[in-house]
Amino acid sequence: MSPRMPRARRARLSLLTAGTASLALLATACGGSGGGSSSAPKNFSYLSVTENTAVKAALTTLSEGACKAQNKALPLKVETVPQASLDQKLQLLAGQDALPVQFAAGNAPALTNQLNKSGKIADLEKELKDRGVLDQIEPAAVSTVKALYDGKLAVLPYEYNIEGIFYNKKLFTANGLSQPGTWDELVADSAKLQSKGIQPFSASGQQGWPLTRLISGYLYRSLGPDALKKVADGAAKLTDPEYVKAAEEIAALGKKGYFGKGLGSIDYDTAMNQFLNGKAAMFYMGSWALSNISDAKQNKVGAENVGFMPFPAVTGGKGETDQYPSNVGLGITLAKKSFDDKTGDWTACIAKNYGATVLKGQGAISGFKVNAEFEDANKVTADVRETIETSTQNVLWFEALFSTKATTVSQTNAASLVSGSMTPQKFMQTVQDALAAK
Repeated sequence: MSPRMPRARRARLSLLTAGTASLALLATACGGSGGGSSSAPKNFSYLSVTENTAVKAALTTLSEGACKAQNKALPLKVETVPQASLDQKLQLLAGQDALPVQFAAGNAPALTNQLNKSGKIADLEKELKDRGVLDQIEPAAVSTVKALYDGKLAVLPYEYNIEGIFYNKKLFTANGLSQPGTWDELVADSAKLQSKGIQPFSASGQQGWPLTRLISGYLYRSLGPDALKKVADGAAKLTDPEYVKAAEEIAALGKKGYFGKGLGSIDYDTAMNQFLNGKAAMFYMGSWALSNISDAKQNKVGAENVGFMPFPAVTGGKGETDQYPSNVGLGITLAKKSFDDKTGDWTACIAKNYGATVLKGQGAISGFKVNAEFEDANKVTADVRETIETSTQNVLWFEALFSTKATTVSQTNAASLVSGSMTPQKFMQTVQDALAAK
């Protein structure tokens, strides 16, 4: 799954792009031990990554307020590890049958799926249903979690994001442009902006995933919402002509200079700042960026001048523009061994109160319903929240169903694709080869 981008946001973004878990090691560590015998916990222990402070802050607020009684019965205790060490830590604890009560899911869904298969994770859907709070999670968030985790509600959506294109409404209006409805219109608008000396897009080539998100956006619009599931299932390959076409379209944007210069060296913070300082007209990103956009110190453009649009339609394509890519950021799960009545009470309280707490305290959107009156900071935030609440069908991102190896290969080569040093055919072949090697 903030600009200087808040550490919480940066951590989640890295988590969405990472994938360093050694599943072979995990399988060996877990063996056939299952979840172990029930063990009443002394604390509501929570293991997260050092870089992420958002969830910790919200849980602390709950422990002092809405969930004070639950905290008295089972005190919140937070431990953090550097994000780069999370997977190794989880593997070690799983092997020792000593996972904390609640913990950040691994850097890739594959790790959490393995923990689940090994009997280490609580049956969250059953536990929430038994306590009458399953309906406190937005349906779209449940759908996204299950799409990522083998059809299971394996993590709680402490963060929930949809993705699309933020755009500078002031620049668009000044240049006679309106929100593009099709890919062809978007490309034409980009050409017009470029001719006026305005950089059309800002993106991080260093992270890579902001570029591969554009490839998957084109695939979902041209081939439909099951485009990448077909690849995961072996029914299609990234080297098929219609898949290579998507890489060609995104590479063409780079060839025309629409991402500016030095793309490969631009990190997330720099890309965000380019957009918020009016140096680029568009910025493909997730709704987590709303905290940056709402911060007047960061956003020199002004939140009132920022709009949000879906990835445009591809003429003749099978996808729909209301199918938004989504993710649950830093997913949090709970250990089966320590899930007792006190843990359940805490979890139920979180389900009922977390959504409003994190929205009020940090301006962040979660996958939990907001059971309180709340006035959005600005129109773009209100628009995104409404989109999430009314969303019925969401899709995933480019690497969501990839192996950890293929994820790394994809993201480390994305800038080469867009800068022109790697052909679209070679890029897709390289990623497909990594998928086949898993």
